[in-house]
Amino acid sequence: MEADWVSRFADEVVAAADRRAPGEPIVCASGLSPSGPIHLGNLREVMTPHLVADEIARRGRDCEHIISWDDYDRFRRVPAGIDPSWAEHIGKPLTSVPAPPGSEYPNWAEHFKAAMMTALDQLGVRYRGISQTEMYTSGAYRDQVLLAMSKRAEIDAILARYRTKKPVEDPDASGDERTGAAYYPFKPYCTSCGRDLTTITRYDDETTEMTYTCECGHSETVLLSEFTSGKLVWKVDWPMRWAYEGVLFEPSGVDHSSPGSSYEVGGQIVGQVFGGTQPIGPMYAFVGITGMAKMSSSAGAVPTPGDALRIMEPAVLRWLYARRRPNQSFKIAFDQEIYRLYDEWDALTNRIGQGTASPGDAAAYDRSVRTAAVELPETPRRIAYRTLASIVDITTGDEQQTLRILGGVDTQDPITDLEQVRPRIDCAQHWVDTYMPAEQHTRVLAEPDTDRLSRLDETEQQMIKTLLARLTDEWSLDGLTTLVYGVPKLMAGLPMDTPPTPELKVAQRAFFVLLYQLLVGSETGPRLPTLLLAVGADRVRTLVGG
Repeated sequence: MEADWVSRFADEVVAAADRRAPGEPIVCASGLSPSGPIHLGNLREVMTPHLVADEIARRGRDCEHIISWDDYDRFRRVPAGIDPSWAEHIGKPLTSVPAPPGSEYPNWAEHFKAAMMTALDQLGVRYRGISQTEMYTSGAYRDQVLLAMSKRAEIDAILARYRTKKPVEDPDASGDERTGAAYYPFKPYCTSCGRDLTTITRYDDETTEMTYTCECGHSETVLLSEFTSGKLVWKVDWPMRWAYEGVLFEPSGVDHSSPGSSYEVGGQIVGQVFGGTQPIGPMYAFVGITGMAKMSSSAGAVPTPGDALRIMEPAVLRWLYARRRPNQSFKIAFDQEIYRLYDEWDALTNRIGQGTASPGDAAAYDRSVRTAAVELPETPRRIAYRTLASIVDITTGDEQQTLRILGGVDTQDPITDLEQVRPRIDCAQHWVDTYMPAEQHTRVLAEPDTDRLSRLDETEQQMIKTLLARLTDEWSLDGLTTLVYGVPKLMAGLPMDTPPTPELKVAQRAFFVLLYQLLVGSETGPRLPTLLLAVGADRVRTLVGG
């Protein structure tokens, strides 16, 4: 089980739980900011602790996965595609910013949380969501805020060891850097304009009386013991939550794991200030998209888990995260690489059925198709994704034609209902409609290409004649596969089952190009057996001059 990284982390977390808090529920945590589309890179923040928490639950231990929604963070910038007038909300909590135009949700944070929550439900991820807006504004963290303010000198000393920048007045900064003569780990949201363009000018530890000013011109003195409009700065907020929730496992991205990062600094603050213990926190690498640069929510449209779940089944998406150690980067295919991904998945499924999969592969598969609580939906008949994509492309989604073609994929056990290939065929249809490049769509010729037919040489004419003579011998995907590869063998005077040779491969390629030219007016296209099956015997005969 050396390859099963999930079990190794589960072992480590269980051992830590038994040392630190025997008998208490084990807490694994994630944190997500609904500042924009929550993308597939962010999903690793959830899937890593989910898989570990699920493994612990499978062992019969009481384990909870919490997701902290950082919806009380400031609105930093207006993403591409949003009306520039939203800039007036910069500095407000995300829950105080209006949702994007046309949204059914009450605010910016809820709009972007909703899509992620739907995707997590589809993926079988069970968790307890914690709104940081609710926690701060309800006063749940009041004692922790007052404690941090009373120990601000200690916090400042810890942060000072890592500061590399000179003090600057930067309203867009995280608040972790000193921005004036005195350091305060709390950042108020102005009760007049709602933004965090504020500076604390005085604080009294005994009375908790705090005075702040805002760039909008507002100034007031409040009792911090009663004031709930504001939050701890990030490098203090994160370790505070570790202690408050008793977190034992929480991964972080590479940007939080470098020297002087939030994770390293938080490891000191959590013990010295809040009396807690830093959780086990592996670094996770970035997730990319085939053909795209590193994802960023602020850059505009980025692929989200919901986007991925429209082109692949939940178990396949889970597998991408389960099969790679957190520190291994990987890419998710939105281009034709998705064919290869599904080929790998189907091959693994076959090895699982045969009992020949390695222990690590078997563990990753099991974590993909089920959790401790639920079994994920599965397509009853696993037809190759590339085949389904070719079929729905050629039929342009016509269900009757699609079912006709699918009936010939396996003549021994024909598919008689599209439900047998759902949801995979719906995923393939969405991929074809949304991500297949326009030049790769297959359009079968409406009429024979008389010019090309008139230029057939003697060898080409003989190949077409041989094809037509055997075209309906076995009208199935397997039969047509044997036929199109076999015609060049017959032309060379060889049996149909002759193993391929370099010379045969050249002849086969020439034959394939000829058929593509006659059927779709191009030198390439979908796999020929699938194409022939889709076009139908009568129309094939017409187009190739039979």
